[in-house]
Amino acid sequence: MRKNDKQITGVIGLDAVIDGGYPRGSVVIVTGSPLSGIDHIARQFWRVERDGGIYLMIDSDVEEGMVDARTLTPEAFPGYYTGKRIVIDSLSSVILNFGIDHALRCLLLARKEASREESTIMFILYNNIHKPEDENRIFRIADVVLELKVVTFATEVERQLAVHKLRQSNVPKRLIPFNITDKGIEL
Repeated sequence: MRKNDKQITGVIGLDAVIDGGYPRGSVVIVTGSPLSGIDHIARQFWRVERDGGIYLMIDSDVEEGMVDARTLTPEAFPGYYTGKRIVIDSLSSVILNFGIDHALRCLLLARKEASREESTIMFILYNNIHKPEDENRIFRIADVVLELKVVTFATEVERQLAVHKLRQSNVPKRLIPFNITDKGIEL
């Protein structure tokens, strides 16, 4: 895969780890707890380029430039897909509000749109709240799966990023430590 077939991630150090960025035309799933930094990784990706895409916010406060998607059905999402960087925050809310079948259709529609427009569509998925078999179905559709983990030791918190799936590229064989700073996530 050529370098221009990738979209930079916006996260310091991540592009080098995943061979230049996310593949264009892909669906990315970022999973983790609400405290792991998944909201940071989504915002950093979305903000890399001005007017480069859209952020559909379902779960939290709508910031400047985002679309308030709390009242939208998953079938309405494609009508808002503009630009090369699209974030849906979160797929977990789609599952909880509409069911796994709607969520899977949403992913399949996103995959078609991403492929057609050579865009990258990122979905946030909170871990430990969905059935494992549903998560597996989601991960099979995705082109990229990243997991952000928080490991607590006696007096220390360590954050780690795992790349579980990466279309047409090698998957790193190790967990990558990261920090959350005032600028966001840094590997």
